[in-house]
Amino acid sequence: MQTVETLNEGLKRAYTLTIPAKDIEGRVDAELKRVAPQVRMPGFRPGKVPANLVRKMHGPALLQDALNTSIQEGIQSLIAEQQLRPAIQPSVELVEGYEPGKDAELKIELEVLPQVPAPAIDGLKLEKLTVPADDATVDAQLQKFADQSKRWDDTEEGYAAQPGDLVTVDFVGKTMDGVAFEGGTGSDMAVELGAGRLIPGFEEQVVGAKAGEDRQIKVTFPEDYQAKELAGQDATFDLVIKSVKTAGEATVDEELAKNLGLESLEQLRGLVRGQIEQELAGLTRTYMKRKLLDQLAAGHDFEVPPSMVEAEFQQIWSQLEHEATHEPDPKAAMEEMEKERDDYRAIAERRVRLGLLLSEIGQANGVEVSSQEMNRLIAQAAQQYRGEEQQRFIQYIQQEPMAAAQLRAPLYEDKVVDFLFDKAEVTERETTREDLEAAIESEDGFATGTHHHDHDNHKPKQKAKKADDASSTDTDAAADAPVEAIEGEQKPAKKPAAKKKAAEPQDGEGEAAPVKKPAAKKAKPVAQDQNAAAEAPAGDEAAKPKKAAAKKAPKTEA
Repeated sequence: MQTVETLNEGLKRAYTLTIPAKDIEGRVDAELKRVAPQVRMPGFRPGKVPANLVRKMHGPALLQDALNTSIQEGIQSLIAEQQLRPAIQPSVELVEGYEPGKDAELKIELEVLPQVPAPAIDGLKLEKLTVPADDATVDAQLQKFADQSKRWDDTEEGYAAQPGDLVTVDFVGKTMDGVAFEGGTGSDMAVELGAGRLIPGFEEQVVGAKAGEDRQIKVTFPEDYQAKELAGQDATFDLVIKSVKTAGEATVDEELAKNLGLESLEQLRGLVRGQIEQELAGLTRTYMKRKLLDQLAAGHDFEVPPSMVEAEFQQIWSQLEHEATHEPDPKAAMEEMEKERDDYRAIAERRVRLGLLLSEIGQANGVEVSSQEMNRLIAQAAQQYRGEEQQRFIQYIQQEPMAAAQLRAPLYEDKVVDFLFDKAEVTERETTREDLEAAIESEDGFATGTHHHDHDNHKPKQKAKKADDASSTDTDAAADAPVEAIEGEQKPAKKPAAKKKAAEPQDGEGEAAPVKKPAAKKAKPVAQDQNAAAEAPAGDEAAKPKKAAAKKAPKTEA
């Protein structure tokens, strides 16, 4: 096997690899000897089919398998001999004109990981902002649960509905010429008067209604109503008032706890306090992690593989495009994104650099993800699949080093960050939740005042400060993990287009109900572990092998 280096420029490498025809033929002959005894052909006893007939029947498939195996082994040998550390899957092209019996010539292109300078991790200084989960915060959250779990009491005959009451209605929507429109009929719809969940004018015209009453109201659908044929149109709704109920007093008591499936108010209070403490601890960690990464980024600057940056940028951009489709004006959101394309690319570059840096720190200091921890990650990620798909996913992770490295990356990164927290000089200061959240969002790390989301005035002034996130690259694996976003990411602030009135979701299958927005979901007092579900590797472009450039080139893996 002959290797010739054709490019060595920066982090880019290219080689021509020649596989002798005799090596390929040797593999074919060996495979023929193995399968010949198993071949069955009419007129011949088992195992007695002549080798030339076996070759005629199975030769092309055996040749392709032999070529694939030779290419894979050739690439692995090249990587070992040249001591390469591929940044992503090498691009492999079988030179046009290959025929059986000839040498196979390959063109291999790849980018390698840079030599990361020895990380400077001494002298790190961090401020730990803490927020106590005081009784007032717990009481406020309990009151929210009580308000969301309000009970509804029956009213006396003849009671007229008032704002705040719950009215149950059957309805038939009609155009102004009296024709019922598609999807405009429903029954037993609960309407909380004054909640603002229905199209303008609907709830107001139900005030004063009594159980058993028939009532007709007139409304105008918003211009941006999701059913285009109704948008901006006048319509009537024929209502049958089924019942009117008043809200009972929302109290924090033992009954509230039992309604939530708990044994006592004390248990509920403990769960709520634990959830609040977990949320606050998460905010504290996010702030510390951002400041840590800022210090690391400021002290290290080295070339990173463009292919990794591009893969990370595409992942960021795909997510932004998805988010833009949910904006009131998707086109305007996309136009605003385009203006900041360079900023997001800078974020991608910073993520890659920090990921490589954290990996280097972890390896230099013996940070590892144990086999037990990895098994837990695989089990958690597999929970999103069912039946045979779950087993196939587990096998995929076990057989694909890049996929496994991607799954391991977030945990590995967190362990490196924890290691750095332990080494840093940490000063602690108590603050409020509002100030802590503002500090996380601010470009300079801390801002006083009330937390708000004025994105129009939250443009970062320094592009280099726009990325407050990192990525993990576990180079102990056979391939390097792709970049991962982390908690506390700060993206370039978007200027959303002026918001229109929210489009109305449909209420039930095929019903164009006059709903403006869904009711608030019933809150649960159980803390959620947001880091429990590991990300599946399927969506990360960095984890996917590049296809061979030539049609004849078999798929290879390095």
